[in-house]
Amino acid sequence: MSQHAIRNLTRNSNLVEYAEFANSFLSRGMGLMGRKNLPANTGLILYPNNNIHMFFMRFAIDVIFVDRQHQVVGLRENFKPWRPFAGAAKARYTLELPVGVIQQSQTQLGDQLAVIPAIF
Repeated sequence: MSQHAIRNLTRNSNLVEYAEFANSFLSRGMGLMGRKNLPANTGLILYPNNNIHMFFMRFAIDVIFVDRQHQVVGLRENFKPWRPFAGAAKARYTLELPVGVIQQSQTQLGDQLAVIPAIF
């Protein structure tokens, strides 16, 4: 599975260095379910996707919804397990990130993001 870094170009900040790309029906459907945690500096990019649920999740996450132009169109901080739904109609990507990433990176609606292949 390929890994990608996610940067906020508007704020000149890093969100995470290693995000997995979930672009199949099965990988998007599974998301982070079944995992015990989401390590710092890692995340999941769901594509194409504009909504998530937190059923069967064991931990809270930060969620960023991104449109086709890589602009932030929705934010959900500290989205707790067993919550039914979060989404943004204009989103094309959904980023699932460790709690605190939105605050630490100062990400806001309208910010421009970049997904960059990680270099190992």
